[in-house]
Amino acid sequence: MRVNIINRSPFQLPQYETTGSAGLDLRANISEPISLDSLERTLIPTGLFMELPLGYEAQVRPRSGLSIKKGLSLVNSPGTIDSDYRGEIKIVLVNLSNQTQTVEPGERIAQMVIAKYEQIEWQEVEVLSETDRGAGGFGSTGA
Repeated sequence: MRVNIINRSPFQLPQYETTGSAGLDLRANISEPISLDSLERTLIPTGLFMELPLGYEAQVRPRSGLSIKKGLSLVNSPGTIDSDYRGEIKIVLVNLSNQTQTVEPGERIAQMVIAKYEQIEWQEVEVLSETDRGAGGFGSTGA
């Protein structure tokens, strides 16, 4: 699938790091390092604008390496970029560590997975079909 993209950053387009990668790495489009204190969050631009086809979304997720090495994650994870959004892709980064962390220009700060979706049409009913699980919720299927 081809997706139209505008890159207003000096960095390369997002790419899959391995042949089996589901996510494309997104980079911080900043000119100077940004420091985040413990529990501080900030909005980091990527310089990217894209045009997803109808029926697709982009899911923005934390990078596992950044999470374990620096304690940096995303506040709204996964974040959704809708197919009709044409603004700049920005990342809401949060420092969950107990130390100040620094984000460098061009650093890979998140990953983006493109996913197909369907819109639904509600059908109101009086009763739902029965299952073995029923209304069993949190912890109802075992440890």
